[in-house]
Amino acid sequence: MSAEAPSSTFLIDVEHFDSPDAQRLRAAQRIEIDSTYGADTEPGPKPTADSIAVFFVARDSDGTPVGCGGLRLVDDGIAEVKRMYVRTESRGSGVAAAMLRRLEEAALDLGSPALVLETGTEQKRAIAFYEREGFSRIANFGPYAGADRSVCYSKIL
Repeated sequence: MSAEAPSSTFLIDVEHFDSPDAQRLRAAQRIEIDSTYGADTEPGPKPTADSIAVFFVARDSDGTPVGCGGLRLVDDGIAEVKRMYVRTESRGSGVAAAMLRRLEEAALDLGSPALVLETGTEQKRAIAFYEREGFSRIANFGPYAGADRSVCYSKIL
């Protein structure tokens, strides 16, 4: 189950949520988010290996991990994008769009009719990316309802 980017410079494969590379990518994301907001501001339960239905790691042509993303099933079998992240030096390479396509495929494989996600108000690049990729702003759902720093999106698959 691999998906290649249009530039064919990276591969996206299923990986265990707690693999060393997945942990390093998620730690880098946490550092970036915490530095943006000054602390961990994520509402609700953190994703775990038990709550993530599928997790992917993107690697460049040298095998270096450059991005990740996973899906957690929420109400009515809807898949929530969790821990979508691309290392700073790989942004603009197309890996984020390819990861999102892979997550959409995986959601369909899981029987999900839509994707939902939460991002932060200060993550302007992420907001622009999701809107460019066809996501629509929705009311904050679940643990994000009432969270001032959260913005939520949905995309029908």
